[in-house]
Amino acid sequence: MTTNGVGDVALGFRLLSALPSRDRAKPPSLASPTTATSTATMTTVVPTSEEDPILSVVRFTAEMSWAEAGPEVAEQQVSSLCLEAQECMIADRWLDLASLMITSADLVFSKASDKDLECIFTIICDLVKKPESLDELLEMAKLLSTKIAQQPNDKPAPRLKILFNLYNLLETPYSRFCVYMNALKLALEGKVIEHIIPTFKKMDNLLKEWDLGVQDQRDLFLAISNILKEHKSSPKETLKFLTKYLATFSGEDAHVMEEAKEEAAHTIIEFVKAPDMFQHDLLEMPAVAQLEKDTKYALVYQLLKIFQTQRLDAYLDFHTTNSALLKSYGLVHEECIAKMRLMSIVDLASNESGQIPYSLIKDTLQIEDDEVEPWVVKAITSKLIDCKIDQMNQVIRVSRYTEHVFGPHQWQALQEKLATWRGNIANVITTIQANKVTEEGTPAMQGLVIS
Repeated sequence: MTTNGVGDVALGFRLLSALPSRDRAKPPSLASPTTATSTATMTTVVPTSEEDPILSVVRFTAEMSWAEAGPEVAEQQVSSLCLEAQECMIADRWLDLASLMITSADLVFSKASDKDLECIFTIICDLVKKPESLDELLEMAKLLSTKIAQQPNDKPAPRLKILFNLYNLLETPYSRFCVYMNALKLALEGKVIEHIIPTFKKMDNLLKEWDLGVQDQRDLFLAISNILKEHKSSPKETLKFLTKYLATFSGEDAHVMEEAKEEAAHTIIEFVKAPDMFQHDLLEMPAVAQLEKDTKYALVYQLLKIFQTQRLDAYLDFHTTNSALLKSYGLVHEECIAKMRLMSIVDLASNESGQIPYSLIKDTLQIEDDEVEPWVVKAITSKLIDCKIDQMNQVIRVSRYTEHVFGPHQWQALQEKLATWRGNIANVITTIQANKVTEEGTPAMQGLVIS
C-alpha cells in the first residue's frame, strides 16, 4: 500500500496500489521503469474529501500554476477552470476535459512532488475509461501521451512511468501503440533509454497485438534501432530492427525506396563492423540493392558485396583506394581484415569440395604457416565450419560450412540436395522391399518371416 502524504490532503484523495484484476483477460502490460517485475499494478483512488477527484486535480494544478499571480487573480482563474471542468463532465466532453487537465498539469510538472504527480496523472490518465467512441479514445490517448512526452528533460523517468501506466489502462491496440511511440521518443530524448529497452524483448507479441500497417511498422523499427544505436547495444540487436525496417520496403516503387537509402547504408556498415555476424541476406533486399548504382552509396554497396561474396584480397584492393571512406564510417582496418579472413575460410570451404590444403589457406588469408591452424580453430569456434584438421597431410576436411548469404542460388542447391537424398532413400526402400519379397518367397525362411 502506498499513500501520498501532504498531497492526500491537498488533492482530496489518496492512492492504493493493488494487483491487477483477474475478472477479465487484458492485453500484455508494460512494466514501469521503477517496477522490478513485469507484473503491472492497478492504482485505486480513495477519496479523502467530498470533492470529485477530477475537480480536486483541476483545483490543485490551477492553484499551483497561478500561485505567483496573487490571490485575487489566482482565485478567479481557479474558479474559471473548475467551472469549465464541471461543464465538460456534465456534457460528457471527455476529450476537452483531458486537454484542460493535461495542460494545467504539465505546467506544474517541475514544481510538484513525485507523489503529487502520481496522484494527478493517475486521475488524468483514468479519463481514457470515459469515452464511448473509439475515435475519441484514440485522440485522447494521442493527446495525453504527446503532452506527457513533450518536455523530455523535465523529470523524464517519472514521465516515462506515467506513459507506461497510461499504456496499461488502454485496451485498444492502436491507442496503446501511439502511447508506446511517444514513450520511445521520450526515452531517447530524455536519455532514459535503459528503462524502455527491456520492452523490446516482448516486441513479437506486441506486434501481434498492435497489427500495424506498413508505415507504422517503419516508424517503430526505425525508432527502436535509433535507441539501440544510442545505447551502443550489441550490433546483432541493432541489425535485427534495422533489417525489419528495410524489409518493409519490399515491393515499393523507386520513389518510396529513396527514403530507405541512408538506413540501408548504415545497416551495411553495422554488418561489416559486427565481429560475430557472418551471414545476412542484405544483398537480396530491394532497399539495399538500390544502392548499387547510387552516386553516394555505391561504394558502401560494393563493400557489402566483398564481405558477402568475395575473399580477403578483394577487400585489400578496396581498402587501397578507399581507406578514407572506411575511416569516415568508423571502420577499423585490422578488424575488417580479421573478419574477412574468417569469411574467406568459409568461401574456400564452399568451393573446394570439402578438402582445403594448408597452402591454399595460407595464401588466401595472407598469413604465415604457423597461423593456419589457429585461424581454422577461430572459424570452428565461430561456428562457421565443422572440420577435421589433418596435420599429417596438411589439409582440413570440411563436413559443414555456413553460407554467407542464403538467396535463390542457395535455395536451388538445397532443393537439389533434398531431391538427391529423396532419391537415395527411395532406392534404399525399394531394395529393402525387394529383399523382403525374396526372403518371403524362400520356403526355408517362411517360418522366420515377421509379418
